[in-house]
Amino acid sequence: MFHKEGHKIVMITIALVVIAIMSIDYFVSIEWLRTTLMLIVVAFFIIILQFFRNPKRIGTLHDHHALSPVDGKVVVIEEVFEKEFFKDKRIQVSVFMSPINVHVTRYPIGGKVVFSKYHPGKFLVAWHPKASEENERTTVVVENEFFGKVLYRQIAGALAKRIVNYAIANDDVKQGADSGFIKFGSRVDLFLPLDSDIKVVLNQKVKGGVSVIAERK
Repeated sequence: MFHKEGHKIVMITIALVVIAIMSIDYFVSIEWLRTTLMLIVVAFFIIILQFFRNPKRIGTLHDHHALSPVDGKVVVIEEVFEKEFFKDKRIQVSVFMSPINVHVTRYPIGGKVVFSKYHPGKFLVAWHPKASEENERTTVVVENEFFGKVLYRQIAGALAKRIVNYAIANDDVKQGADSGFIKFGSRVDLFLPLDSDIKVVLNQKVKGGVSVIAERK
């Protein structure tokens, strides 16, 4: 199953792959070179398909849990001052996505969207310390009566040239449902209440809509 954000790109890629294979078969007479070039084209096609995949996730939904919004690796767990919305200290958990990860963004908690804003910006590498403040990004805050307010920030990376954000202020949303998409390598930051019980460690691999990032009782 492919994400709707990739339908157009996948169709264009199919056309290009067909043209490329036909051209290689017609113009390249050396057997080993023809086979090698065709394999490269097929490998490229598989990478594109993998990037836009949207697997169905059956996670355990829980009002007291904050789930990972994306697939990837936990690269930051620290107490920080969040200055855009909360203007106070929060626990930041950041998940880095490589180009081969699923890039669907999912709501970490269910509840009401109380804030959603797009910020144009640069395209520094996603792990750069200033990426969360200077790169193209979106900031979304969801609130429910059990966990409180959770902010997540989609951050474009050096390869990511488009962030898609479906969150609209005052919408009621479901935990684990699609909230957007980031095209190519990037990262998502979560900002959680200080009394959250963090359930992940640095370098741990997590799955969007499934892995529990934090619990709050």
